[in-house]
Amino acid sequence: MADIIPADARAADIAVQFLQAGELVAFPTDTVYGLGARCSDDNAVRKVYGVKGRPLSKPLPLLIADAMMAEWVAEVTPVAHRLTSAFWPGALTIVMRRLPEFRSLALAKQETVALRVPAHDLVRNIVRGLGEPLTGTSANRSGGRAPVSAQEVAFGMGEMVSLVIDGGHTSGGQESTVIDVSSEGGPRIVREGPVQREQLERALGRSVA
Repeated sequence: MADIIPADARAADIAVQFLQAGELVAFPTDTVYGLGARCSDDNAVRKVYGVKGRPLSKPLPLLIADAMMAEWVAEVTPVAHRLTSAFWPGALTIVMRRLPEFRSLALAKQETVALRVPAHDLVRNIVRGLGEPLTGTSANRSGGRAPVSAQEVAFGMGEMVSLVIDGGHTSGGQESTVIDVSSEGGPRIVREGPVQREQLERALGRSVA
């Protein structure tokens, strides 16, 4: 079984040690529990796909520590900047065009990358400790219910995850809203979630598909 530790002051440092060793870590976020691997570690990212039963052709979202970090990996357009200013940290994942030099198996050979800054200090501290984005997919088998407690993760993932950080029940309980701003056709909602269409349109001053 996975090691389960509390989400205390030491948790981020312990998680970084596991992640740097190529292990998978499950952690609480402001939405649901996430399943993390270093985005630059192809073997670890491949483990995430295997644990979730997710095809390698489907990209994984990435978690970052702040809006500035998005500029390391993506083209942050004025539209994207409005959204990051309005909703980060928070429950909005933004799909942007990746920078040509940024590579990760998590992108599934796509020209885009889905980024989010979670409103959760622990996760942001883990990312800062790593110095790179972290995979941010939910800690469940593909098609299953996203977990909102460490116990659900431990029961569903078992020995497939090395470390579970127990932060109690997550306050959100719903996966993030996903909006794609990478195409010339304008912003498009990919997945409905906590951030509502009306909020997005108000922030952008325009309609959203």
